[in-house]
Amino acid sequence: MKQTRNTIAKSKIISMLQASEVALSHSEIEAAIDIEVNRVTIYRILERLIEEGTIHKVVNTDGAMKFALCHNCSVTHHHNHIHFSCVECKEVTCLEDVVPSFKLSKQYEVIDVNFMLSGRCPDCTAKAN
Repeated sequence: MKQTRNTIAKSKIISMLQASEVALSHSEIEAAIDIEVNRVTIYRILERLIEEGTIHKVVNTDGAMKFALCHNCSVTHHHNHIHFSCVECKEVTCLEDVVPSFKLSKQYEVIDVNFMLSGRCPDCTAKAN
């Protein structure tokens, strides 16, 4: 994993992702960041953080890309956990305590796993009842 220099914007984005219980989109990060930073710089920082293994990206059921901090990644970088996309509030949550399982023929080599479940999150389910 390639390390890059720390900048104020990079530190702010990492702090935002650390404080968030859900994955954030580029536009959510851009709207919430409290310093002057342009859209392209945010994209570049997010891509660098992915390369470094600090964050991972998730595409939700609407096709929107979200970013989340990596918590349980080892030296061999894996994100083999389930993501839950709420159809009502559109939040994407990493469910790291749920281990997905699948069986493939030995002819296949798995490089990356992306499990996405969709439905109502606990908050939206409680509001609906």
